Amino acid sequence: MKNKVIIIAEAGINHNGSLKNAIKMIKVAAKCGADYIKFQTYETEELVTQNAKVSKYQKQDNIIYQKDLLKLYELNKNDYVKIIQTCNENNIGFLSTAFDDVSLNFLLKLKPKFIKIPSGELNNIPFLRIIGSKNKKLILSTGMSYLKEVKLAFKELVKSGTSKNNITILQCTSDYPTKYNEVNLNTMLAFKEINGSNYGISDHTSGIEIPIAAAALGAKIIEKHFTLDKSMQGPDHKASLDPELLNKMISSIRNIEVAMGTHNKRPSKSELRNRILVRKSLVAKTNIKKGEIFTKINLTQKRPGNGISPIYYEKILGKKSKKNYKKDDQIKI
Repeated sequence: MKNKVIIIAEAGINHNGSLKNAIKMIKVAAKCGADYIKFQTYETEELVTQNAKVSKYQKQDNIIYQKDLLKLYELNKNDYVKIIQTCNENNIGFLSTAFDDVSLNFLLKLKPKFIKIPSGELNNIPFLRIIGSKNKKLILSTGMSYLKEVKLAFKELVKSGTSKNNITILQCTSDYPTKYNEVNLNTMLAFKEINGSNYGISDHTSGIEIPIAAAALGAKIIEKHFTLDKSMQGPDHKASLDPELLNKMISSIRNIEVAMGTHNKRPSKSELRNRILVRKSLVAKTNIKKGEIFTKINLTQKRPGNGISPIYYEKILGKKSKKNYKKDDQIKI
């Protein structure tokens, strides 16, 4: 299928720091039909200060500081060898989000198809300039931002060396789970003025309606968090899809892609079979003698549609019949 929506199953930190869980998630995402599975790559010491506190949705087990929470979910760099190997074995692409300079350099060595820029780094101009200078395919999430900030980030990436065609901008609401009245899905369309049709969504609602709607609105990339089990301990599990819903979402998006079709309005193959049966032809409303004038009194329209189309009704009126017709005979001219 040409230009199909790229679906990213966001594992994020839902592996809970376990390579075993990460491997399971890769296999689930591949089985569900995702194009990519995405992780989050960071070094806690490079990402947060000692005193940065957790947000409301991150609170668990009396953990107060982000550094303590993040350390629980930080993958070992050696784990990525097995992760990428498993991705290759299961025919699913590997992606990860870099949250700091050290992690970015590490990910670049792994040569992923895209570099994902998280919402929290959208205003990190020094970081954006480093990423932009690599001229890679980029995915830019825009949670917590104003449109003017998105434009600035985009400008910095392009000015630093990235082709604008290599950047896809994702509408994102950074709340977990996102309330439906805060999704602002039409913001995707506002991104057209920045970068044409290269837009999509990173969705954090608890359902699958938003990604499906995004596909219908022309999203090029759709990213959605998933988990092995929503009851697992961790900040993102409750706002993530379980495997069953992930599979349903992806299947629905693929159905939408097929249903979108083209701008060319014409009967489908199935309709062509029905066209003759349900359309009408001009027929004799009463018995008509040869030489009689066709009028509104002796003409009508009835199925099937394999005779003269009612489109030509006005042109037939006033002409002389060249033969005798019985009631319901199709008119032949």
